[in-house]
Amino acid sequence: MATTMKRIALIGLGMMGRPMGHCLHAGGCTLVVGDADPAVEQAFIDAHPGTERVGDGQTLAQCATVITMLPSSQIVDAVVHELAARFAPGSCLIDMSSSDPKRTRTLAAFLGGHGVDMIDAPVSGGVRKAVDGTLAIMVGGDAALVERQRPILELMGKSIVHVGPVGAGHALKALNNYVSAAAMIATAEAIHAGAAFGLAPATIVDVINASTGRNNTTENKAHQFMLNAAFDSGFSLALQSKDVAIAAALGPALGVPMELARKVSAMTGEALAALGSNADHTELYRYLARPETPQD
Repeated sequence: MATTMKRIALIGLGMMGRPMGHCLHAGGCTLVVGDADPAVEQAFIDAHPGTERVGDGQTLAQCATVITMLPSSQIVDAVVHELAARFAPGSCLIDMSSSDPKRTRTLAAFLGGHGVDMIDAPVSGGVRKAVDGTLAIMVGGDAALVERQRPILELMGKSIVHVGPVGAGHALKALNNYVSAAAMIATAEAIHAGAAFGLAPATIVDVINASTGRNNTTENKAHQFMLNAAFDSGFSLALQSKDVAIAAALGPALGVPMELARKVSAMTGEALAALGSNADHTELYRYLARPETPQD
């Protein structure tokens, strides 16, 4: 089946987009790629024979599917609005970015006016699962349309779950990343408090992992990226902060206060301001180790 797939456009060749594109190419897809950095585009083209550039001639108009993997809704909107007139009628945009679900629905309506379908399919699992094609993908959109695109999604992910109408995937991704960030903050605070009491940080993590407090941070990040000060998980604090902010705004807009989400959003935002845009999200651990200001 993979060898008969139509040409696919992939826009965004960052830390996640590159390995996802590699999986598509390895699965037999003919790719047309685009990135803000021409050198990144060229490196991908050189490494994947038969791949073309989005900007070359009519290549985009020959793609039945266009995938975006970009940092934010603002960038997705800008790119799609610029390219929409070149999309083939009846083609489908799959936005696999972590986008704002409200803006996703607006974009879907815009594309519908151009005769283009849209589903949202954000991912979870990080760079490691992007590399081996085992991402968890949460998909929003018309059920029949999702099924038509499923063979493409299955080249990049192991768990493909249709979660609701267009925008639902992005909503669930933001909520998932809020829960993940809250667990990371709780874990970091527990390690620092335990260490101040005299407990070994590694012991704290190991005991939590054998107890009811275990979570993705204790199992997959604490030893691997935090306690060893590697801080190189491949997911930026800027993206985490953006996703948590989406979740924290989504709840109140629907009448759900989400007070903890707003606190977690404030904390990730403060950490981002202190650590800078290049910080890995696991650096929340070292940020939360900062001495508290003495109280009067």
